[in-house]
Amino acid sequence: MPYRQFEGGREYLLRLENGRDWRGQIEEFADEEGIDAAWFNGMGAATDATIWFYDQDTKEYLPKEFDEPFEVAAAVGNVSFLDGERFAHTHVLLTREDGSTVGGHLDSATAFAGEVYVREFDGRVEREHDETTDLDLWSDDSLDGS
Repeated sequence: MPYRQFEGGREYLLRLENGRDWRGQIEEFADEEGIDAAWFNGMGAATDATIWFYDQDTKEYLPKEFDEPFEVAAAVGNVSFLDGERFAHTHVLLTREDGSTVGGHLDSATAFAGEVYVREFDGRVEREHDETTDLDLWSDDSLDGS
């Protein structure tokens, strides 16, 4: 099991802007602040969402689009590099007015309101293709400090 100890870096509180993409704003913030690795948690509301479910048999993401208002009960993720760009790998749990939920890998959502805590790590983490899962996962080199 590859792993690496990181020192904690800067910590931030973000308020996402209404009408803009939830995940895109986190990536933009990481670019502006030069954050190469981080963990984040968030909550708020969104007016729509595209959630991906990864089918482990076919090794494909299955998109589900929702055009309705949601509470973002939880958003959790990390910032690392994918194909040379900062990528906010984000999972969400979204609740409807009736209390039912949808969740999964967040591709996009239009923020109505959002509050996000970001903790930077002192280092850089890269993603690379993993043959076993067919996913882009943290690279062994990023985790062993190479």
